[in-house]
Amino acid sequence: MAVELSGDGADRMPELLKLANDVVAVSIGGGPFKKDCTDLVRRIALLTHLFEEMRDFKGQSSPSDASASSSSSFPRSSWPSDLMVALQAAKCLLLVAANFNSSNAPTDGATKKIAFQFQCVTWKLEKALANLPYDHFDISEEVQEQVELVRAQLRRATERYGSMNSKKMLSHLSQPMEKEIHVESEKRINNLHSEHRGSNDDKVAAKMDGVLRSDSLESHSGDETSHKSEIRRISSTPELYSTNDPDDDDNNEQENPNKKGPVEKKKSDVIVIPDDYLCPISLELMRDPVIVSTGQTYERSYIQRWIDCGNKTCPKTQQKLENLTLTPNYVLRSLISQWCLKHNIEQPMGLTNGKMKRSDGSFRDVSGDMAAIEALVHKLSSRCIEERRAAATEIRSLSKRSTDNRILIAEAGAIPILVNLLTSDDVLTQENAVTSILNLSIYEDNKGLIMLAGAIPSIVQVLRAGSMEARENAAATLFSLSLADENKIIIGASGAIPALVDLLQNGSTRGKKDAATALFNLCIYQGNKGRAVRAGVITALLSILTDSGDSMVDEALTIMSVLASHQEAKVAIVKAGTIPVLIDLLRTGLPRNKENAAAILLALCKRDGENLACISRLGAVIPLTELAKSGTERGKRKATSLLEHLRKLQLL
Repeated sequence: MAVELSGDGADRMPELLKLANDVVAVSIGGGPFKKDCTDLVRRIALLTHLFEEMRDFKGQSSPSDASASSSSSFPRSSWPSDLMVALQAAKCLLLVAANFNSSNAPTDGATKKIAFQFQCVTWKLEKALANLPYDHFDISEEVQEQVELVRAQLRRATERYGSMNSKKMLSHLSQPMEKEIHVESEKRINNLHSEHRGSNDDKVAAKMDGVLRSDSLESHSGDETSHKSEIRRISSTPELYSTNDPDDDDNNEQENPNKKGPVEKKKSDVIVIPDDYLCPISLELMRDPVIVSTGQTYERSYIQRWIDCGNKTCPKTQQKLENLTLTPNYVLRSLISQWCLKHNIEQPMGLTNGKMKRSDGSFRDVSGDMAAIEALVHKLSSRCIEERRAAATEIRSLSKRSTDNRILIAEAGAIPILVNLLTSDDVLTQENAVTSILNLSIYEDNKGLIMLAGAIPSIVQVLRAGSMEARENAAATLFSLSLADENKIIIGASGAIPALVDLLQNGSTRGKKDAATALFNLCIYQGNKGRAVRAGVITALLSILTDSGDSMVDEALTIMSVLASHQEAKVAIVKAGTIPVLIDLLRTGLPRNKENAAAILLALCKRDGENLACISRLGAVIPLTELAKSGTERGKRKATSLLEHLRKLQLL
């Protein structure tokens, strides 16, 4: 049942907000679509902030009168109706999928139909969000960034579900969701929903497949330096210290609908992994598939964590496990291996039947190493403080040495125990635990396990009150985990940013560098910029810029250039008296200093005549002219653009 919204849409925001809250309140079961349901609910939860701002808007303009967008299949004037339809479809789908039990389905047709509906709802919601009239509602930059993050996640999810170009899909998208779901089935699920509302199912952390655009910061000396450098290298891009500035032509893809981004260019080359090869818990390609007593197959590490958390049911069918035996699925493992070979895909690394795959494709027996590590992990839970400390020290050393060790340590179930040790009263045990988690996080698959273990609150506590070494490595761990976009939100909301700012101000040289890398990465997400400003980051950065002996000018300018696009940060930067310092850096700084100083000044002066007049009075024209002639490529662009703004000001 499609609902048409009358008026300009603003008077119907309470309806949209209520519907979004209804979606968020849906109780998610543990069936085969738990991951899809959890992802959809989380994304819609982020949209409630948008609807709240629209509801509270007091302007007079009519968004529905805005011109239609030529680049979208939905006219701009229909955005309220499109959103309502998409949210209704999402709610209806969740009520069915959250409690769907594949073991009771007569065929796999119902399962495929629901999976198909997730594809449709995801597509509908992303297209509806594409036409939001931000300007008419004066939506804050922070919320706009949240919406864009949701859209990016929806686009990636659509790609994972499959191609949208089939005739079947296009015709299906025009139909209301209610026509696709049997009425009796919906009533049955609604009854189940009312009975089970409020249940607190275990949520499985999902690894996002997006590529983070980030910049590497300089490494430093210390015990874990090589591993911190490796983490930073993973996130680096060819153009160091570049930012997604809105005035950069090469970063302005959204303004040009005909310009294809790298994801769109590669869309036709995407290889779809067969569903049977994906772990139902992690939705990742399995490397060590095992069968549980219900006959379902899972990745060993994930089902083992499920069991270790006290669960006695099959995650997919919710049937009680008659025993906890995990039987290797050799046939499926062979099929996955053949499939990877056929599609020229590197097979997942990890432990397989006591053997570790080498880079040349051969296997080595690690059963002896595994036995030794399992014994160490067992000692981590010892009642003896000295034994726990010694085991944590050895785990730290092993996790530092090689990727193989990081895999084996995680396979042995060390991560949840190490997370518990983060709250240890013994300083050395705490230091070794947080450093072990840092080392383990270098291996990508371990990031999800660390998040799944609920490590963030304890890491933040170490960051606040631990020893200096523990605080340094806690900051580095947050940086490593924040490489996933989704984790930026979780970490930002955890209270980590004020603790990082404090470390940036009062830490050792090494601690300041760790804090800087973490803050930079977290502030790429717009929602964290305001948090950083309110935590006093501008004052901390200005202190670095004005200290002639400080070696972190590059880092400080890079963070400030990322923040400068945020309105609250702009006000704080100007109020702190930063403009004269930036102009001085235009004259005397290194090429990269000048580049970032120009970028920050440009962000401060766009649509702000007062700031433009200020930099003109302070003599910025001469160093900007020099930079436009002989600076870096990015520096030339920034300086040229800023000079053009100054010329326009003089003509007024």
